[in-house]
Parts: sequence; C-alpha cells; structure tokens
Amino acid sequence: MNRFDVTALGELLIDFTENGTSLQGNPLFEANPGGAPCNVLAMLCRLGKKAAFIGKVGNDIFGAQLKQAASEAGICMDYLLEDPEVHTTLAFVKTFPNGDRDFSFYRDPGADMMLRAEELPNELLCSTRIFHFGTLSMTHPEVRLATQEAVGTAKKAGALISFDPNLRPPLWTSLEDAREQIAWGLGCCDILKISDNELEFMTGLTDFDAGAAVLQEKYPGIRLLNVTAGAGGSYSYYEGMRVFVPAYSGGGVIETTGAGDTFCACVLNYVLENGIDSLNEKQLAQMLRFANTAAYLVTTKKGALRVMPSRMDVEKLL
Repeated sequence: MNRFDVTALGELLIDFTENGTSLQGNPLFEANPGGAPCNVLAMLCRLGKKAAFIGKVGNDIFGAQLKQAASEAGICMDYLLEDPEVHTTLAFVKTFPNGDRDFSFYRDPGADMMLRAEELPNELLCSTRIFHFGTLSMTHPEVRLATQEAVGTAKKAGALISFDPNLRPPLWTSLEDAREQIAWGLGCCDILKISDNELEFMTGLTDFDAGAAVLQEKYPGIRLLNVTAGAGGSYSYYEGMRVFVPAYSGGGVIETTGAGDTFCACVLNYVLENGIDSLNEKQLAQMLRFANTAAYLVTTKKGALRVMPSRMDVEKLL
C-alpha cells in the first residue's frame, strides 16, 4: 500500500531574492523558502497529491522557517532532520531584466549536505509511487551515497524514478564530477526533466532532437524524456514520438525561480493520473500544455514554494 504519491529527497534552502532597495540605497533581499525537490512537492500538493520530503536543515531560524513553509504547503515533513552544528543552506539570487538568475551559495558546508545513508527512512522509500531527486544531493560523497541508496531502495520497491539534474556549476568541485553524477541519474530514471542547457552540457549538442536521441540511445531506461527550453517551450520524447508545445506567453514575468520545478511536478501529476504506459501524442501535448502554463504562472510571482498555482488557476488560462 503506497502511503505517498511522490517522495523527494534533496536540498531545502532559503533563496534570498532581491526586493527593491532601502532608503540608504542598499539592496533588500526577501528570504523565500526554496529548494527544487520541495518546490516540486509543493506543486503536487496544490494538485491534490500526497507528498513527503527527505532532507536536512540546520537547527536555526531558517530551518524552522523552511519546515513551517513546507508543512503549510501540505508536504509531509515528518522525515526532515535537523543538524545540530551545520547551518541551513542559503542561496542569494541575482535576477536579470529578462527573468534569468545567477546564484551565490552559502554551503561550505550546508545542512542539506549532511544527510547520511543510515538516516534514510526505508519504510517511506518503500511506500511511494514515485521517487524524485536531483543532483544537489550528489555534490559531495556522503550525501551522494545517501541519494544513491534512496534511489535503489525506492526502485527495488517498485517506485517510478524521476530525475531533474538541476545543474548548479558553482556547487561542484569540477564539472567532470557533475557530468559523471548526472550520467548516474540518467541511468536510473524512468522520467527525466532536463533543461536545454543541461542537455547541451551532457551531449554537446544544441539541437534538442539530436540531444534527446543521444540520451535515449545511451540510457534506454528513460521512458518519458522532457526537455524544457524556457520561453522556447517544451518537448516530450516518448516511445518514438516527439511532441512540442510552445511556452505560454502572457507577459509579466518577474523571475524564473521554480518554473522548471513546477513543470516537473505537473508531468509527475499527469503520470500519476494517467500512468506511464501507452501514452499518445494528444496526451503528451495535453501534459506539456498544462505544465508550461503552470510554469508560466510561477514566473509572474517572487519565490516558488509558497506561490504555486492551483489547478483552477492553470485551467483558467488554458
């Protein structure tokens, strides 16, 4: 009996995003709860799914803020651990006029890196329909081991494995190491969400169709491969089919934080409701249209975890 629809493991952190200037002319930063895996789960909860998170924060004000925000979003935080010595990870986000971002991380170390294999809740990993992870929990050897063990346990118990590389170059000691760990994730997953720049990073190709073909040949276990290209729309590759849906463009983009996570959540929600077997082109287009629209809605607000749209919000635009 599956207790949860989706369980995710990884980073839970504070995104400090710019929010104007003070009277003295100093930049003001807003402490937004974030971290890709919990963003995904927050959107799934908005769509009525049961979600649980595995991770670690510091025993500090930011850790407490994150636990409260994620719990308010409907995510089960019973498996969130606190590190008594290492502080919660912080990210400062610089937003450019087009909505793109640059990150500065305070994580040397950060509490999310301190999760260990022996701390994993195996009963949870064995009772979830989908297990989702990224690579921020693979940047350092011990948390990498915990991630790999969690994937193995969930897979063995029959869960579908979902992977979003979520490449953040500043967090890796070398990009070769990043490439190696992303390759490991690609070899494990059933469902892949990969951005255009990550696809190029892994294949050296800028053509999405060619890049997707390389991954599908090299990693035949990937059953549903989705490529996101921001304002360029999204692509789905599934059992020889290729479906493209343009991005929703309604203007008013403030920042793109959480857009990919929202997209990813909508795909997982579609799989939960329709299965992953024998999908057709019409279904894939329907899935992408919903995911693109939800992702657009998140870009019109600051932060991510607390501003996920409801199904009604998305359907209204559709």
